[in-house]
Amino acid sequence: MDSNLFFNVTTFAYFTAMVIYIAFVVTRSSAVAVLAKLVAVGGFLANTLALGLRWYESYQLLGGDGRAPLTNLYESVVFFAWSILLIYLLVDWKYKQPAMGAFVIPFAFFGMIWAQFGLSASIDPLVPALQSNWLTYHVITCFLGYAAFAVACGVSIMYLIKVGKEEKAENSPIGGILGVFPSARVLDDINYRAIMIGFPLLTLGIITGAAWANYAWGTYWSWDPKETWSLIVWFIYAAFLHARFTRGWVGRRAAWLSIIGFAATIFCYLGVNLVLSGLHSYGGS
Repeated sequence: MDSNLFFNVTTFAYFTAMVIYIAFVVTRSSAVAVLAKLVAVGGFLANTLALGLRWYESYQLLGGDGRAPLTNLYESVVFFAWSILLIYLLVDWKYKQPAMGAFVIPFAFFGMIWAQFGLSASIDPLVPALQSNWLTYHVITCFLGYAAFAVACGVSIMYLIKVGKEEKAENSPIGGILGVFPSARVLDDINYRAIMIGFPLLTLGIITGAAWANYAWGTYWSWDPKETWSLIVWFIYAAFLHARFTRGWVGRRAAWLSIIGFAATIFCYLGVNLVLSGLHSYGGS
């Protein structure tokens, strides 16, 4: 057994789960929803096993320099997919709204398909700057936060579709596909709760990143493009929470701010690594 096999299984499972969740939205069948959940959980378990095997393989290939599978772009993408499923399954366990899967699982699937076909899966020795336990703390907290923002983005898209249809239908009850969506109030609440999970995790990610930067480069903050964009993302979600607490921002404005925040998150994660140069450029290797 090797990790690549289970990453392939993960990709197929996430694709299958995505299709079945979409089928649930169309059919509104509880049996289809259960099947989608089982496939998603199966994919998550395969993803977990693949990450564990890759960790083991790093010790086989690099000996004493083996490390957690979090150190290059390929590993971060597959860990991001794992994190999205983790947060999604936790949210689904609480709210039991399977229609969310049709809007959240695609983030994990497209991440996995890009990793499998567009990125190098080689296991290479770490550069000195990455040889620190702070790396593990920083990556885990950041990507769990990013995953929570992905869930918030997915339900925000659902919210905008739902309320747009409701406004067109005026006071008529909504049937068809949108009838299986959670209510606008529930979607708004999930958006808020997901960001309440992600924001402190992102904050911890920035703090651990600063500690790691001091260990690796002798300074806590250097206004590297990655650091600057991390701060931009932090301010967007801080503004979301501030507006909600002090001005009662809910609904459409909150949904749009959530989507903008996730777009900034993706640029912070991928755009900075692949487009801009800086101390984090090795993350694209």
